[in-house]
Amino acid sequence: MPLKRMTRCLAALLLLGAGSAHGGPAEDKLLACMRANIPPTLRIQQFRLESFDRSNGTRVLQGRLYAKRENNLLRAMLRLTAPVDLNGAAYLIREGEKSDEMYVYLPALGRTRRIQGGAGDGPLFGTDLSYADLKQVQNAFEGSSPAIEGQETIEGHAATLLGLTPHAESGSLYSRIRAAIDPKSCVALRVDFYEGQNIRKQLTAPVAALARSGNYWYAGEAEMKDLKLGTRTTLKITGVQGGEDVAGRFFDSRSFYLAN
Repeated sequence: MPLKRMTRCLAALLLLGAGSAHGGPAEDKLLACMRANIPPTLRIQQFRLESFDRSNGTRVLQGRLYAKRENNLLRAMLRLTAPVDLNGAAYLIREGEKSDEMYVYLPALGRTRRIQGGAGDGPLFGTDLSYADLKQVQNAFEGSSPAIEGQETIEGHAATLLGLTPHAESGSLYSRIRAAIDPKSCVALRVDFYEGQNIRKQLTAPVAALARSGNYWYAGEAEMKDLKLGTRTTLKITGVQGGEDVAGRFFDSRSFYLAN
């Protein structure tokens, strides 16, 4: 179900953090900074996803997202405003220890339906983003010992390189993950996802897109490239509010589609 993938993907991008991995003193300090930058709640007033295929054809998706952490489990609700055929559609996901609760509301049907079973985590709506990719970052942190691999200059801005080799039990799709972290905001400016010795996907955020909402930093723009397929997807978000209370009705299966 594409709405499931989008909801989880966008929430994961801003709410999934560095897990509970441990390295040396320097690694622990950086991981602690990354975890401290995860807001307990999140409200995105507007997001825009634009995907580009090999022939440069595009598809645009727009909407709003509300999310929070509850006992370290994700609660997220998404409402689409574009394209026209999906305007008013809403999706709710309640992450569980063993399985997730998933609900969808489609205006054309006029009712809420619970989605049974896993719907997969492939590319959402033809974009290069998937919840699985972002979840792999968290799984890798939890299933490996991260190591700082030096410094790199990105757009004239110093970044700390953090390398991870996921353990087999983490379920990672990738052989290696390497992130370039801005030490001030603790936001990743680049994440490389390796298949074997080659970078399969690369998530980047321009330095100029770093912004702050209260005590939390985030990237207002990001791009995911599939280097093997030659496709890319851009993400822009505005009106971000982190750490503020979000009403329970946004995550209630009986009323989520009514919340604004």
